Amino acid sequence: MSSGTIDIDEFEDADPDKFEERNDTERIVLFLDEHDNRAWKAATIAERLGLETDAVSAILSRLKERGLVRHKRPYWAITDDDERLQSAYRLHRHHETADEQYGEERLEELQTDEMEQIQ
Repeated sequence: MSSGTIDIDEFEDADPDKFEERNDTERIVLFLDEHDNRAWKAATIAERLGLETDAVSAILSRLKERGLVRHKRPYWAITDDDERLQSAYRLHRHHETADEQYGEERLEELQTDEMEQIQ
């Protein structure tokens, strides 16, 4: 798919949202959720998704802080708290919908003279 084209049969057989662009965090969560019967090393997740290992490790650490993944060195797995995962997904979709309806917030536009400079 990196060439900008795919086989027409792949196109015809795909789910409607298969080719929608997802950010790296979404891709990692979806990967772990789809493979919830296994635990993975960060390097393996990175390889499977075509991402940098350091980036995957950083994202997994943030997801762990939110309780969305479990970690036992060196392995990572999706949370077994389905309610927490569904709640996080609903919140994410809510933010996406708000961005689509009202546009994304830009912190620099919200800044006042009294606020510290945003870098």
